[in-house]
Amino acid sequence: MAMGGLISNRNLASFIASGNQRGIHGADISNRVMFPKALCRNHQPRKLVSLQASLQHNLGHRTSFGCFGNLEHHSIRFKNTTKNTSRPYYKSSEESDITEEVVDSLSSSTDGSAEAILVQGSLQNTSPWWQRFPRRWVIVLLCFASFLLCNMDRVNMSIAILPMSQQYNWNSATVGLIQSSFFWGYLLTQILGGIWADKFGGKVVLGFGVVWWSIATVMTPIAAKLGLPFLLVVRAFMGIGEGVAMPAMNNMLSKWIPVSERSRSLALVYSGMYLGSVTGLGFSPMLIHKFGWPSVFYSFGSLGSIWFLLWLKYAYSSPKDDPDLSEEEKNIILGGSKPREPVTVIPWKLILSKPPVWALIISHFCHNWGTFILLTWMPTYYNQVLKFNLTESGLLCVLPWFTMAVLANVGGWIADTLVSRGLSITSVRKIMQSIGFLGPAFFLTQLSRVKTPAMAVLCMACSQGADSFSQSGLYSNHQDIGPRYAGVLLGLSNTAGVLAGVFGTAATGYILQRGSWDDVFKVAVGLYLIGTLVWNLFATGEKVLD
Repeated sequence: MAMGGLISNRNLASFIASGNQRGIHGADISNRVMFPKALCRNHQPRKLVSLQASLQHNLGHRTSFGCFGNLEHHSIRFKNTTKNTSRPYYKSSEESDITEEVVDSLSSSTDGSAEAILVQGSLQNTSPWWQRFPRRWVIVLLCFASFLLCNMDRVNMSIAILPMSQQYNWNSATVGLIQSSFFWGYLLTQILGGIWADKFGGKVVLGFGVVWWSIATVMTPIAAKLGLPFLLVVRAFMGIGEGVAMPAMNNMLSKWIPVSERSRSLALVYSGMYLGSVTGLGFSPMLIHKFGWPSVFYSFGSLGSIWFLLWLKYAYSSPKDDPDLSEEEKNIILGGSKPREPVTVIPWKLILSKPPVWALIISHFCHNWGTFILLTWMPTYYNQVLKFNLTESGLLCVLPWFTMAVLANVGGWIADTLVSRGLSITSVRKIMQSIGFLGPAFFLTQLSRVKTPAMAVLCMACSQGADSFSQSGLYSNHQDIGPRYAGVLLGLSNTAGVLAGVFGTAATGYILQRGSWDDVFKVAVGLYLIGTLVWNLFATGEKVLD
């Protein structure tokens, strides 16, 4: 064909059709074709006389057309330029086949080269990696960061309470009262947080929670100087903020995360709590030693403002609210189903009539009794029983929580792998939660038998490491049995968990005045065994609420 003539429809169409046979028809291609914005580096301009061979080189791969990506939804055309060089222009098309248009004539150039230029559209594989990072995992990481701050601001009191009790002459009962006052507020917003999240979206509710508890954290030293009643009120106010965190997060992830990624995403978010404990317990002693105990509350509380700015910029309550979410990722998240409208009425009677809901409530109570005792009383245990000083108490408390952070993610991957290989969700949830109950029960029974502080710390680490498998058990189950009411369900079951924290933390102080740490651990072990029985009898991984 002459250089200035037209490329015949037949030759060009038959060539491009040979490059991709998944729906591109030669009859649909005429004298206008489409190219992506730019050629990859190793493809240099070619002589126009070998245009067909050049196109075969650049577009000849069957599925992706070489370095250009999939062109099934695009068209290509050639256009003359003032220099008589042929430039391919890129234009997006909504059609699945290459659009048939008229080809502009190709004029021969003095040097016989063709130059590729950018017209419009973009290639996904040329975008920066952070733009290609899945949006759903941006939400997961932001929730992870919020839970990191949540436990940093919570556990700092368990370290600071030691010098505070010396300064203000508090006994064990008063310390237990202060520790439990957090749960007064935490209890109030569990169900309310779930209702608000299901109605108004998790972004607003979780953002409110982080700002609220950060302010309360900063106010703690001031309240302590004013007197015990003021401190109790501020700690309760902090609990109000942290109380909405779990229901709001659960609501968001129920909308953003497909079931095949549910366990690992929740495990990652909850591992933020464990790493928050690691960070709080690790840095609090150093800050207290250098700057005094008030510095812990001022420094940790101020971090919430940084998180809040990122949350406002990148977080959305559901995929349909995110303008930057690609259609491909939206299909992965929704799995072909349409997003549901926000909840307007909570069917309380229906929810409370389901045995799996009560299995969640009872199991959550049994689980949290042991967990919150370990969370709030471990530094005291290390200090009074194992005779570690303040710095050692904080640093050695890090090991169990770090173990939880690692094993929670291991458990999440194991659970998702079992589901993907065909094991029923019900079986996976029961297996993981049984480990989360029986593991801690076994290792707590060994504490009375160990002879050295090192073995006691190891038992604590193993106990809480096994406990972390609960993130792939009961903590994932709310989204299984009622994804539309995930926030309310978590608020409901976590209310029972908070009651365990309130009673367990306060009761521990009174038990220690009249008994020993062995008595404390025996109560926790008994509740772990009750939880195991109830969970395996009544829990399910099937949807029971729609």
